[in-house]
Amino acid sequence: MAANRARLAWLDALRGVAAPAVALHHSAWTFVPAVWGEVDRRVDVGTWGVFVFFLVSGYIIPASLERRGDLRAFWTGRAFRLLPLLLAALALALLLAYAGVFATSPGLDRRPPPLVALANLTMLQELLGVPSVINVMWTLSYEMAFYLMTAGLFAVRQAHRSAPIAVVLAVAAVPLGLLMPGATINGGADLVAALMGVAVVLVIVVTVAANGRLRTAAAVVGGLLGLTLVILGSRIGAGQGLVIAAVMFAGTAVYRAEQGTLRPVRAVAALLTVVVCGVLVADEPAWASAVLLAAGFFALAFVLRHRAFPRWLAYLGVISFSLYLLHPLLLRVVPNLPVFFLVLLVLGHVAYRLVEAPGQRLGRRLNRKIGTAGSEAVRGERGPLSDGA
Repeated sequence: MAANRARLAWLDALRGVAAPAVALHHSAWTFVPAVWGEVDRRVDVGTWGVFVFFLVSGYIIPASLERRGDLRAFWTGRAFRLLPLLLAALALALLLAYAGVFATSPGLDRRPPPLVALANLTMLQELLGVPSVINVMWTLSYEMAFYLMTAGLFAVRQAHRSAPIAVVLAVAAVPLGLLMPGATINGGADLVAALMGVAVVLVIVVTVAANGRLRTAAAVVGGLLGLTLVILGSRIGAGQGLVIAAVMFAGTAVYRAEQGTLRPVRAVAALLTVVVCGVLVADEPAWASAVLLAAGFFALAFVLRHRAFPRWLAYLGVISFSLYLLHPLLLRVVPNLPVFFLVLLVLGHVAYRLVEAPGQRLGRRLNRKIGTAGSEAVRGERGPLSDGA
């Protein structure tokens, strides 16, 4: 585990920069808006940090799935990686909102509570046209759509096609961005949103619980649902939504090039295509510059991946999910920017130690039990000499 952590230190370092960048974006607009306005006119630092996260996810998520080699283990790992902190953050957000020191997204109280709960707990609220309890949760919707698409491709043994998929999504984003500038699944489509949310839950449950062709079919349906939600549900329009998905698949292409299963020139071509299309569909210059800078920063870190990174920076990456998800809760609680970051670092450390890390350990233990049970079942059905078949 230590060797693996050292090997991925460059990814932790990337997240260790991206999470504070997003936190800086929101806190600076709160505490020093005049100064930050001048910065934001030139580059959207928050969007830059988010795109760095998307590239890292694209690189690491398929690697995690293929290392496990099992969709059940993948979804179990994702659930115990994300849901413990998400549940804690949602509970804290609602408590602070009740106390009057946190504002949930506008319109949240006008939507049916069961739909709000379903959308936010599945992390698909952004693509279902439902307000987030915590505004930064919008990125988790695209992450979930990417998980669904990645699982579907893995199920039909097409996961290696990440470079052409990134190119197709990016190129399709340009005309679709003009044709579909807003979400089709929007605030007035409660029934559609509920049906889509329930469908996603069902395909994940079937993927985890079933075997054979039924599991494959469920994973494929889930992948198609993920793509459909990005096209029809992106609040920022189908063009920018598809670019986000393409960015993640470009990150996967970089991973495949490093592993030697894809020619580096194809990974570079995919990443450049995504960047160009991302600039073309951008609705403002700051968004376009964020895409460019995120790709350049990711490429630079990749080139330097064998170098040693500061431990403190890598640790920020380890606790980056806590920093990212919890920082909006502090904006009306602390008095100024320095105190904000001091409290955030302490809170992120505590949340990781008390919530994230125990959840991850529990997920790993459960996956080991599932793996052991599965191996015993195979031995019982096919005999002790069939394990390597």
